[in-house]
Amino acid sequence: MGQLDAKVAIVTGSDSGIGRAIAIQLAQEGATVVVNYAHAKAKAEEVLNTIEKNKGKALVIQADVSQYQQAVGLIQQTVEQLGRLDIMVNNAGMEIHNSFLDYTEQQFDRVIGVDLKGAFFCAQAAAREMVKSKTAGRIINVSSIHEDIAMPNNAPYCCAKGGVRMMTRTICLELAPFGITVNNIAPGAIHTPIDADVEADPEKMAALLNEIPLHRMGQPEEIAKLALFLASDAAAYVNGSTYVIDGGLSVNTGGL
Repeated sequence: MGQLDAKVAIVTGSDSGIGRAIAIQLAQEGATVVVNYAHAKAKAEEVLNTIEKNKGKALVIQADVSQYQQAVGLIQQTVEQLGRLDIMVNNAGMEIHNSFLDYTEQQFDRVIGVDLKGAFFCAQAAAREMVKSKTAGRIINVSSIHEDIAMPNNAPYCCAKGGVRMMTRTICLELAPFGITVNNIAPGAIHTPIDADVEADPEKMAALLNEIPLHRMGQPEEIAKLALFLASDAAAYVNGSTYVIDGGLSVNTGGL
């Protein structure tokens, strides 16, 4: 028996990185998982194949969550095909590095659209379905330590992740009367494609590891285990919390 038997979960942006690991982990514990992608269909199908090889259940649904109708449609298609929704994981994210002075409106809208708008309206659509079906569901957002820690040349990303944290804290109060909990995961440096440029630069990598007390990057599977906890009955009384998982990076003051 798995911890999530008979549950249905959506994981946005689960074609790679942290989302991929979360989708696989939830499926291993019995959930039927919707693997969502925006553009990388082949990668999403690879995740589906991995889940099915491990005797799990999943299906693939394409949706660009920065587009309102597609975000809402993702939840609608899930319920139409699987009959219910218990767990909503807002993982989809992106960043565009640029100077604050040079950032364009198009770049800003793209990052905010995926990282904040997408999370907001997926959470809203999921919550509406949970309220309608009287499901004591789980909404799990994935932000970043950059919800608190500034990152030069990445201002919209930091704004969006800070917004996700505050959204978590706000909507948990509104949804608690319906038995729905809302929590947030704030990863630090994780071995995923989004940090590939850092890992490819030995000097940058050495500087990063020097700031992490555990002196290593995290693995997507470590984030996935935390997501599993928040999705499970073990976290039934956890609500409105942000879990930082960064090897101690965000509290490292360099001995000052």
